[in-house]
Amino acid sequence: MDLITTTADLAAACSRLAKHPVITVDTEFLRETTYYPLLCVVQMASAEEAIVIDTLAAGIDLKPFFELMANESVLKVFHAARQDIEIIWHQANIIPHPVFDTQVAAMVLGYGDSIAYDALVEKVTGHRPDKTHRFTDWSRRPLTKEQMHYAVSDVTHLRDVFAALDADLKKRRRSEWVSIEMEVLTSPRTYDFHPERAWERLKTRVRKPKDLAVLMEVAAWREQEAQSRDVPRGRVLRDEAISDIATHAPTTLEKLANLRSVPKGFEKSKWGADIVAAVERGLKRDPATLPKLEKPRNNSNGAAIVELLKVLLRMTAERHAVASKVIATVDDLEEIAADDEADVPALRGWRRELFGDAALKLKRGELALAIEKGRVIGVQRA
Repeated sequence: MDLITTTADLAAACSRLAKHPVITVDTEFLRETTYYPLLCVVQMASAEEAIVIDTLAAGIDLKPFFELMANESVLKVFHAARQDIEIIWHQANIIPHPVFDTQVAAMVLGYGDSIAYDALVEKVTGHRPDKTHRFTDWSRRPLTKEQMHYAVSDVTHLRDVFAALDADLKKRRRSEWVSIEMEVLTSPRTYDFHPERAWERLKTRVRKPKDLAVLMEVAAWREQEAQSRDVPRGRVLRDEAISDIATHAPTTLEKLANLRSVPKGFEKSKWGADIVAAVERGLKRDPATLPKLEKPRNNSNGAAIVELLKVLLRMTAERHAVASKVIATVDDLEEIAADDEADVPALRGWRRELFGDAALKLKRGELALAIEKGRVIGVQRA
């Protein structure tokens, strides 16, 4: 176990790791008070060694690490990789590739929805990881021996987890399923946080073009403000306040102050005037330039269809030992209930073979659900 604090040592370590076809990677960071995560530690392991990189060491250049992340000859194994990849994308403008996410693989193999690292390690290896330093302040220096041991154990246990999951995927012929998911995980669009697209992250559902236009402008303003000040989005304005503003479109500071979701006195700050200006920009937008709104669904049995699809989904997930969340989301089911040609992952690729076709048959009455010996089964109908 080595602590890397200089660029020369980092370059030498990355050169050694680059000779291996597979390495495991994890990061420790802080982002509770910032928009952009502060990378504090990187730990990596090959079959022969494990290292810890002090990314906050004075004068260290992380270029060798980033080059290793871009090395196409080395598979990088993460657990729940999205935030790790986001950090690397932000700092170096590269997406690690190729990658393997053990959390996604575990879902494909039926370990449950978004299983935590320590739970997966225990299920696969029987070892119970030490959780003591999970919420430690990784920005404090010097790093303790206990922190070093914790950091290294993350990537050494990950080697065993990867080996077991990879073998199981190959045995059950599901490696391609994970590969498809990795294409999404390593797409730059996944990490595109341009203010103009900030509204897409919100769960707010609007029905009027005017509301959507205001939502887009206010969400873009908040994203720009959070980025420029490097503070969490919620520190600028909470999601529910943006939703209220989109619905009520306050064009004066007085009207803004009347919204219960807006903090008291907010309208008196510079941000108050900025929001009113954003609302006005939204109201001036040409409706023809806006994304198409989802049309209200007139199917009075829509909710009942979704409930039946949920039963089918759970039955399918249990039968094939796949986490239901990786097959289809509730939003997917709602889309399928409303439209046989819905553009959702559940109606494409392996998901369609596993679930999508059966879902459409259930909708058309070609498949029925029944209970046999205490289990839900599908029954083909003539």
